[in-house]
Amino acid sequence: MQPRRLTQMATTSRNTELTRRYSDEDLRVFSFAERARFLGSGTPAPRGDRSLAFELLYRLEPQLYDRLVAAERIHPAVLEWLPRVDRVVEVGAGTGRLTTHLLTLCAQMVAVEPARPMRERLSTALSPNALGKVDIVDGFFDALPIDDDSADLVVSCSALDRDTAHGGDAGLAEMERVCAPGGMVVVVWPPNHLDWLSAHGFTHLSFPGSMWMEFRDTAEAIEMTEIFYPHAAAEVRVRGTARVDYDLLGVNPPRDLVFKKKHCN
Repeated sequence: MQPRRLTQMATTSRNTELTRRYSDEDLRVFSFAERARFLGSGTPAPRGDRSLAFELLYRLEPQLYDRLVAAERIHPAVLEWLPRVDRVVEVGAGTGRLTTHLLTLCAQMVAVEPARPMRERLSTALSPNALGKVDIVDGFFDALPIDDDSADLVVSCSALDRDTAHGGDAGLAEMERVCAPGGMVVVVWPPNHLDWLSAHGFTHLSFPGSMWMEFRDTAEAIEMTEIFYPHAAAEVRVRGTARVDYDLLGVNPPRDLVFKKKHCN
């Protein structure tokens, strides 16, 4: 798989936008379970399908994903709001955007991530002490490999969505299943479907203050917007700054969370 990927990237501009970055051939990276989940009975083309392109990004270029999320700094008040507990389950842990902070809040943790390259990068990124209290496991939102009532806090950051392939009603039900009575389910940087989450009993919080995507330098800001937000790339070039307004990108900043407490029996 790796030689084929290197050949393709040699003929692809490093700034090729995400929805044009991958070809049908790249779908081979998916496991059988992933193909069933993300492709269904057909074979959709990754070009033009942003959601599918992100799934390929996670598996083919996790280092590029890391460069993007390094600029997406979660509002500090969100991090301060999260409670200290004994046991945490994080769903869709990725490469550790929130994981490293959660590990400072708990004694024991399970990090669930379906993409193998992301799990590998997460394992490499954590310190030996952190690795001693976290299990990094494979699993999808709607099929968590975790016992009932296993965690005081079940949390996900920028991974849950309303569609069934990325959570949906079944994913919310699973998060509640593994949450212990008296514990809490939290979604950090939730999707735009707040009415959907509200209908499931979640309460929405949003914290004030100016926020930007904060890249390493101007060149990084230009390259990342050309790939992930091509509609804003020209303006980022004109402004010539490493800070990029979320409004310019058309994205809500990571200042929000929703939460739901699980009632004791």
